[in-house]
Amino acid sequence: MAAVEHIWVEPTLTRTVRGRPAHVPFEVYGAFVDAPDVTAAAARFRKLARYEVDALDDDWYRATDNDGSHGMYRVIVREPVRRVVLSWGEHSGWILGTISGSALTVVDLRPNGQGVEQVLTAHVRIDQPVAAALARLLITVFGRFADRKLAEGFAVTARVAEWAFEQPREFCQWVAHEPLPAFRRERILAVVPGCAARVRAPQAATSY
Repeated sequence: MAAVEHIWVEPTLTRTVRGRPAHVPFEVYGAFVDAPDVTAAAARFRKLARYEVDALDDDWYRATDNDGSHGMYRVIVREPVRRVVLSWGEHSGWILGTISGSALTVVDLRPNGQGVEQVLTAHVRIDQPVAAALARLLITVFGRFADRKLAEGFAVTARVAEWAFEQPREFCQWVAHEPLPAFRRERILAVVPGCAARVRAPQAATSY
């Protein structure tokens, strides 16, 4: 894929961030990683974040942080302990105006005895030459900002997954009434302890 090669060979920035561990079983955390629209909705409900994600299909998503950034991304590799994401987007600010770019992001999930460790490596390419040159010149400032934003994303997903795992009754009640596509809701309910019965019950009722 030409877009992947372009970012991989000539990135403006490459950052690697280790997120805080998620203290939930691996299958629970993986489900929230693979359902970013549900995770985003739960984060807004819990007032953990303001961003929104719309699932266009199983691999394509549209996202906005409601703070000047928006774009689309595609999951191009989905393995048990790794996801690779290709994204395109824009950010509008009062200093540099509108900046567009793309990123190739590798997410490694590492299960351990206490939950899931997570490491993200992002290869970012900024389209505008002036903005790209400034980012390279101020790599310390831009790098720290990028690291903080990436770490925030890790933390939000972990906190949503922990809420679902630690307070399943509250989470199940919320997700049952949230306006989500049924098949995406059921994927989450199926892995959260105490919620699976909500999925199996209708199936059992129609099996006679």
